[in-house]
Amino acid sequence: MKNPTDAFTDLGGSVLTALKTYSNVHRGSGHNSIVSTHLFERARDIVLKYTGLKKDRYVVIFCSPRGAEKIKSKLNPEHYNCLSSNDIGLPLGVSALAIKRKALPKGAPFLTGGGTTSLISPKWVVWESGPGRFEAGTPAIINIIAFARALQIMSKTENELFPHPIAENLSVSEILYQNDPEKYSGKELLTELRQALIGGDILVPTTDGYKPYINLDNSASTPTFKPIWSAALQTWQQSTEVQKEIINEVRSICSGFLGASLAEYDLIFTSNTTEAINLAAESFSRDSEKEIEPLILSTLLEHSSNDLPWRMFPQFSMIRMNTDSGGFLDLNELETILAAYNQKGDHGKKRIKILAVSGASNVLGTFNNLEEISRIVHKYDTRLLVDAAQLAAHRKIETGRWNIDYLAFSAHKVYAPFGTGVLVIRKNLLNFNSSELEQIKSSGEENAGGIAALGKALLLIGRIGFEVIRDEEQYLTRRALQGLSQIEGLKMYGVKDPMSPDFAQKGGVIAFTLRGIMSDKVAKELAVRGGIGVRYGCHCAHILVKHILGVPPSLQRFQRIIAFLFPRLRFPGVARVSLGIENTEKDIDALIHVLGKIATRTRDPKQKEAESQINDFVKAAEMRVYSEL
Repeated sequence: MKNPTDAFTDLGGSVLTALKTYSNVHRGSGHNSIVSTHLFERARDIVLKYTGLKKDRYVVIFCSPRGAEKIKSKLNPEHYNCLSSNDIGLPLGVSALAIKRKALPKGAPFLTGGGTTSLISPKWVVWESGPGRFEAGTPAIINIIAFARALQIMSKTENELFPHPIAENLSVSEILYQNDPEKYSGKELLTELRQALIGGDILVPTTDGYKPYINLDNSASTPTFKPIWSAALQTWQQSTEVQKEIINEVRSICSGFLGASLAEYDLIFTSNTTEAINLAAESFSRDSEKEIEPLILSTLLEHSSNDLPWRMFPQFSMIRMNTDSGGFLDLNELETILAAYNQKGDHGKKRIKILAVSGASNVLGTFNNLEEISRIVHKYDTRLLVDAAQLAAHRKIETGRWNIDYLAFSAHKVYAPFGTGVLVIRKNLLNFNSSELEQIKSSGEENAGGIAALGKALLLIGRIGFEVIRDEEQYLTRRALQGLSQIEGLKMYGVKDPMSPDFAQKGGVIAFTLRGIMSDKVAKELAVRGGIGVRYGCHCAHILVKHILGVPPSLQRFQRIIAFLFPRLRFPGVARVSLGIENTEKDIDALIHVLGKIATRTRDPKQKEAESQINDFVKAAEMRVYSEL
């Protein structure tokens, strides 16, 4: 029998192993995404085994505590079994619902956004058929793996192992403000952190032998660093009182980082950006103005998580602004639209009540001028919601100074992949009763470890400084654009000229196609030949990707039929490179070199051997995390 200290040692070791090969799940081409997907899906089997339920009769859905309650409210209690991380004493914020397959709710899910659909157009949606339909946004992948591993550990013992703190209480200062390269800041801190990258020493099989893994998929999810993981692990082992102190401190850290005074804004922890925007939309839907027809203004740039939640309320209509080829909004057009609806009354009772806009595009890397957008929006009595998922790690945000009403982002985009999101909302805009609000807050705050990791990550980013991050990002993006432009048959989208005046507002995201080769094939080749992880497809931004690829409405309707008949079929999309603070010019040079070889369409004779080695690599990684005790 193991004691609690041994149990946490086992759990921490397994999670650290998972972090070494962490990336976002599904539609990622690199070794890390494949490993994480296997670990994530295996967690479903572990839950079923622990609960003694049959895989052919039940399916497991992972969600936040509040998400679980929403799903359970639509089910007969005899049709599901619910188990949460809170039940076993771990502050992970994970609930696992094992539901009879035949009892899965039909129609639209209760939370909508990235991952819940297989195909989207401006007017219709094809929902996912599997558990992903109920797992809106990026799941808490690492926390789910930790939860599954904890169940394995518990199943081999006679006692509960995780119900009480097992470490001497640490102070908030010790967890959040110490245990990192304290004497460094700026570029020096960035250099030191790169040495502390978890998984930075991992070698992966390729056609050219074993090479260091190159993560160029940061827009999907970022890796993490040792000090951030340490904050999460230490918090898991603390008393409830210390965890509450950490949560309050991180709320203050987020407030400062985002320029959102807690005297003016409420700051709520959620499971991810998607849940945060769903909350904002649900709250906004309860505003009652019977004399008008409320309208949502959106843009072609939006991720599904800032599009679908607004479609779920029948009292809302939606219109979308176009963008130029670089992905920038025309601010004159924005003012014209708002004046026509809200000032001149050209459209009867229709009034634009909110603009929902991305702070940065996850496909084109565009940073639009939020300060000026906000000025125009509020001139016409309209609110502004900003999806900052792709913005928070790259540029300084001034929520209060820019007069933003709602802002959402996720920790897994800022080097803290432990299942936490944030909703910042101007005070008096939350339309929930006291019991609902308590449930919302307690749901997010169950994940104390994820909140601690977020706080630590924001402190480190703040000490590096956004000027340093911007300069590094622009240098690497310029190098990538120049190199990729020399590859025959490669087409980039968005701003692609480093000499353009728009380049200053271009982030480290490059979407591209290679003539005659599907995006999934390009992505796979990058992994097999170079150990490079990117992402492919429509990137949960179907409307934008179809627009830049010139997919006509007639073909979109045909795709809808095909999606129903053949749900696993892949549709045309783009490959995407996205940079993070861990990337260096060596990574960019490797990308250019390997893409150049792929463009020649010459098959590498070692392809099959490398693919076999990758399969073995994935299996070995899975065994290390979920090894039997």
